[in-house]
Amino acid sequence: MKKANQAYVVNEAESPSEEAEPPSSALLEDSNNSGLSLLFPELIQFPLPKPDKTFHKIGIRSLQFLRKYFPLVSKTEWNNWEWQLRNSITSWQTLQQLLQLDDEEVRAMTVQSANLPLRITPYYASLLDPLNSMHPLRRSVVPVTAEHLISPGEAADPLGEDTHSRVPGLVHRYPDRVLFLVTGFCSSYCRYCTRSRLVGDQNKRHLNREQWDRALTYIELNPSVRDVLLSGGDPLTLPDDSLEYLLSRLSKIPHVEVVRIGTKIPVVLPQRITHTLINVLKRFRPLWMSIHFTHPDEITPESAQACERLADAGIPLGSQTVLLKDINDSVPTMKKLMHELLKIRVRPYYLYQCDPILGSSHFRTPVQKGLEIIEGLRGHTSGYAVPHYVIDAPQGGGKIPLLPDYYQGRQNHDVLLRNYQGNIYRYPDQPDEVGKATEPLPSS
Repeated sequence: MKKANQAYVVNEAESPSEEAEPPSSALLEDSNNSGLSLLFPELIQFPLPKPDKTFHKIGIRSLQFLRKYFPLVSKTEWNNWEWQLRNSITSWQTLQQLLQLDDEEVRAMTVQSANLPLRITPYYASLLDPLNSMHPLRRSVVPVTAEHLISPGEAADPLGEDTHSRVPGLVHRYPDRVLFLVTGFCSSYCRYCTRSRLVGDQNKRHLNREQWDRALTYIELNPSVRDVLLSGGDPLTLPDDSLEYLLSRLSKIPHVEVVRIGTKIPVVLPQRITHTLINVLKRFRPLWMSIHFTHPDEITPESAQACERLADAGIPLGSQTVLLKDINDSVPTMKKLMHELLKIRVRPYYLYQCDPILGSSHFRTPVQKGLEIIEGLRGHTSGYAVPHYVIDAPQGGGKIPLLPDYYQGRQNHDVLLRNYQGNIYRYPDQPDEVGKATEPLPSS
C-alpha cells in the first residue's frame, strides 16, 4: 500500500502518445474543449495549453483522482495551470459527481442564492474527502446554509477597506504601505473570504491596465509609501506578462523599498508555479510572498514543490492562516501545520482571527481559543513555529496582536513573568534613568 503523501513525478520523457490524448469526456465536457473560461470568458482568456517543461510532481491522491474522473486527460494537461482553471468546479451539479453532498450543502447551492460563487480547482478537489462533509478542506470551499445567516457585527466590508480606498483597487490605511488589489479573481474561493463582496461581483473582479496605472500613479506621487502588497483576489492568477508589468513599474519607483504578494496559489493551484513564472518573479527584489495555508492536509508533494521552488528563487515565504472553527482550531492541528510549513521553508507569520464578514459565524471561534492555541505553541515548540495571533480591527483599525497573559505585573522593581509551564519568574527591571544605581557602589 502506497502512502498518501508519496508523489508520482511527471517525467518529461514519458511516452509522447500522452500528448495526443483527446480531452476528457468523463467530466466537465462543456469546458474541456474550449480555450476560454466558460464561466467568465470576458475576464479570463487563455489560449489552449502550451507545452510546459516545468518538472511537476503529482501526489498519489491526485493521481487517483485524475484517473477516476479525468481518464482521458494526460498528466501533462493536468499539470497545466490554465487547464486547471478552465476545468474548475463551478456548479453543484458537477460537484455532486465528485462528492457525496449532504442536505446542508445541496440546499446552500440550490435553494438559496450564495453571495460568493463556487469555484474549486480539480487539483484541490482531489484533496477533499468525498464522504465526510466535516472534512476541514471540504468545509473551507463547499457552501453550507450557515453562509446565509447574518449575525450581529457582521458586514460586507468589515475592515473598512472601501473607505480607505484612494483610487479603485488601492487601499491606503497605514502610513508607509498600501494594499494594491490587482484582481478580484481567485482560482478557488474560500467560503470565509474577507473580500467576498468583490469576488462575488463580476463587474469588480478584474482591474484593467488603465486602473492599474491610476493606482501606480498614486504610489508614485506618495513618497511615504515604501511597501506595496499585491493582493486581490489572487495576483498569481494573472498572466506572466501582467505580473511582469506590475512588478516592473513598481521597481522603478524610488521610494518603494519592498513588494509583497499575498496568494493561495501554491496551495490550491501549485501547477501555476512554473519555471517561467519563477524567472519573472526573481528579477524583482526584494520580493516577499505571504501564502494562505489553512490545514496540514494542504501540504502535499505538489504544494511542497511549489514552495521550495519559490524559496530556491530567493523569495522569502511566510504563511497567513485564518483560525477557523472545526477546521484548524486545536493545538495539535495548528502545531502540525506550523511544523510542516517550516519543513517546506515557509515561516509561520500570522494567525488571523476570522473577519466578521456576512454569514461567517459558523467559521469564527472565540478569541480565547486563539489565545489557547498560541499558549499551546509558545514554549512547546520552536519560536519559528509560533505565528503572531492578530485581529484585523473592524473599520480600518489595522492588525492588533494578542498574547496570553505572560506579563503578570510588577512587584517592587521586578517584573513578574509567567512562562509556558505556568511558573512565575522575576526579572530585575532597568530603572527609568539608565545607569542609575539602586544600591550605593562599594568604596574602593
